[in-house]
Amino acid sequence: MTSTSTNAPLVSVEGLTLAVGPGGREIVRDVSFDIAPGEMVGIVGESGSGKTQAARALMGLTPPPLVRTAGRILFEGEDLALARPARLRELRGARVGMVFQEPMTSLNPSMTIGRQLEEALALHRRELSPTARRTRVPDMLARVGIRDPQGALAAWPHEFSGGMRQRMMLASVMLLEPALLIADEPTTALDAVVQRDVLELMVGLTREHRTAVLMISHDLPMVARFTQRMVVMRHGEVKETGRTEDLLEQPKHPYTRELLQAMPRRLPARAVADEPPVVEVRNLVIDYPGRRRLFAKTAPKRALHGIDLVVRPREVVAVVGGSGSGKTTLGRAIAGLLKPGGGEILFRGRSIARSDPGWADYRLQCQMVFQDPYASLDPRMTIGQLVGEGLRLVPGMSAADKAKRVAEVLDEVGLGTAYAPRYAHQLSGGQRQRVAIARALVRRPAFVIADEPVSALDVTVRAQVLELFAELQKRHGFSCLFISHDLGVVEQVADRVVVMQDGRIVEQGTRDTVFDAPRQDYTRRLLSAIPALEPTEAGGVRLRWRFGAETALT
Repeated sequence: MTSTSTNAPLVSVEGLTLAVGPGGREIVRDVSFDIAPGEMVGIVGESGSGKTQAARALMGLTPPPLVRTAGRILFEGEDLALARPARLRELRGARVGMVFQEPMTSLNPSMTIGRQLEEALALHRRELSPTARRTRVPDMLARVGIRDPQGALAAWPHEFSGGMRQRMMLASVMLLEPALLIADEPTTALDAVVQRDVLELMVGLTREHRTAVLMISHDLPMVARFTQRMVVMRHGEVKETGRTEDLLEQPKHPYTRELLQAMPRRLPARAVADEPPVVEVRNLVIDYPGRRRLFAKTAPKRALHGIDLVVRPREVVAVVGGSGSGKTTLGRAIAGLLKPGGGEILFRGRSIARSDPGWADYRLQCQMVFQDPYASLDPRMTIGQLVGEGLRLVPGMSAADKAKRVAEVLDEVGLGTAYAPRYAHQLSGGQRQRVAIARALVRRPAFVIADEPVSALDVTVRAQVLELFAELQKRHGFSCLFISHDLGVVEQVADRVVVMQDGRIVEQGTRDTVFDAPRQDYTRRLLSAIPALEPTEAGGVRLRWRFGAETALT
């Protein structure tokens, strides 16, 4: 593949093949692409497509079982596949930097932010004096949007949000002004506003030094916005490559079209009957207790400020907002996992406080699907036991009835009874999420709270899970509170949308009203952060910006 740039490639990957040992199974097969100075190239594909391993091979960071069996990796004319470990250590950080998916696992929890950032300068910029290093670190923190850079130097990674930690990871990489930046799913766990902030910041910093960027992601709208060229991978092979705009609008390979068709689309609005609510929240307040210090205790923090919310029968109400807006706290409070500091929650018109007679019935009728199914499924229990556990407290069900119900729900979620004796670690992410849905629905609940149920899934798997969820909701008629930061997913599934900011509801209404005619500036900023995708006649998609692509975010 040739670059669209007139410059000679900074990186050329030619026929790269990685296998599990010599003669073993090939994970990456005959992969070729190049990157010019200052160019941004995106690699997209599902989990297991080989995109991360191909990128990590550029830095010599593939796990020990993998070995290069063919191909070359040329960086500034030097074949890195033949470089000695000492030479690779010289290049890592100084010439090739990498921003990983989860900054909390990349930042050392036992070191302050200032010490971690200065350590890289001391290792790779030995010409700088200690005074120069101490000056450069807070300057870079200020440039990546850290409001108190001097204070951040003495702080620890756990004291910052995910977005702030990702900014610090970017600062640590860009301090060394590398020629190539590899960004591996850099914004997967971030909300829409923070995603755009971090990526725009990354683009601005890399343009100053004409840094080439290799972005690895399954977030097609983000790749579409920020990259000039795109590489599509599946099963370790490159299926299609070309200019990002051309590839999106006129895909040639069937797999590329499959990826694009799996993107969330707006469905026709459903008619929801104006019936008495299944769940009603009145003036709900949640306070988190202050932290204990050596000689004092910090003041409590109010997470929810008098929330009023109604969910009607068979209705899907989506809750959206930035990180820290209180949307997950709201869901956990309604599920009974947090004790309210004020207000009340009603189920079918009756209060469901723990001391009320209806509490036990509500806990049977209200179920929750968590964001990370692997963390919420007991690794010591089989799939059959995990799903059947939900029936343990249902009165009047015999063991045979419970076994029959477990088999029915496993079939409904597309797994079948063959998966009953397996364990969670033996399943893929999509299959584990199906188990989490089966576990929530095995009681045939009236109300389901889904907290970011598809945020960690690939594009095609996400589409399958959303289609399954919609089918099950139509079949069983449960109401749903759907919590998500993915506005594309919300646009597909929601009947009504609730927008939260700083623990308050700032806007709510039907999906079409909120998405097409928002009243609040915050809602418009939130919607403008992510482009919508419109289908083209050629089977591809075209970007459509809501309320202008350059709307300022605060």
